[in-house]
Amino acid sequence: MCGSTREPGVTERMLSSILRGMAAGAAGTTALNAVTYLDMVWRGRPASSTPEKTVETLSEKTGLPVPGEGEQRENRVSGLGPLMGLFTGVGVGALYGALRGLGWRPSMPVAGLLTGAAAMVGSSAPMTLLGITDPREWKPADWASDAVPHLAYGLVTAGTYAATTC
Repeated sequence: MCGSTREPGVTERMLSSILRGMAAGAAGTTALNAVTYLDMVWRGRPASSTPEKTVETLSEKTGLPVPGEGEQRENRVSGLGPLMGLFTGVGVGALYGALRGLGWRPSMPVAGLLTGAAAMVGSSAPMTLLGITDPREWKPADWASDAVPHLAYGLVTAGTYAATTC
């Protein structure tokens, strides 16, 4: 651990890498959200409804109902959608940290690009498999509104991880 006089063991180093990756993934998720919100402001576009549709579809397919009725249930669905994105971002960050802990050392641009792509796949693949979206039908603006925030995610995640390395 940083500042410690003793050498950490393999398990402690790996746990530290994963935890730093999770924190970096949370920072990356904040960057992704900021870029997304800026795009919404710039183009005057609405928020995506795919996270909420994913919650609804998962609820139907798993038989696990979202509790409540009416507005209360709708509010829960509205909260669960973005939470899934946060879990994806922190989870991809944890994976990034684990790979770094195992010795993966790409350059910052490569790490950012690959981490952003992993987050994009991690969020879009489940929605595609559930039939909520089909990337083959996306227009260039749709790709840009998904790819650019995920690139920001990847670069901020890789940069934050690097900044926390002793």
